[in-house]
Amino acid sequence: MNKANLYKGCLEPIILKLLGDNGRMYGYEITQRVKKLTAGELKITEGALYPLLHRLEAEGVLEVETENMGNRVRKYYSLTKAGKKEQVRSLSELEAFKSTLQLIFNPKLA
Repeated sequence: MNKANLYKGCLEPIILKLLGDNGRMYGYEITQRVKKLTAGELKITEGALYPLLHRLEAEGVLEVETENMGNRVRKYYSLTKAGKKEQVRSLSELEAFKSTLQLIFNPKLA
């Protein structure tokens, strides 16, 4: 099985956690932070990140601020009030999923 398939379902909670911890971040910064935190094990592609950021923005979970950086515009993403609630819900759901997997892979610890 391709590890990317396993990570795909965890991308939203990862993004919400990073934004909750760091306030606001731009897309490339998010990809680099994940790469650094996972010692290169998890690499988020632009093709996976930006559609998710745009969806979360459309759902009111994220807000976007733009800043001019020389001759280009950088978009900074941050959690809205609804986004902070979604972060808690998403991380709780991920923890429940991890506990369920423990029942299968390591039932003695569950």
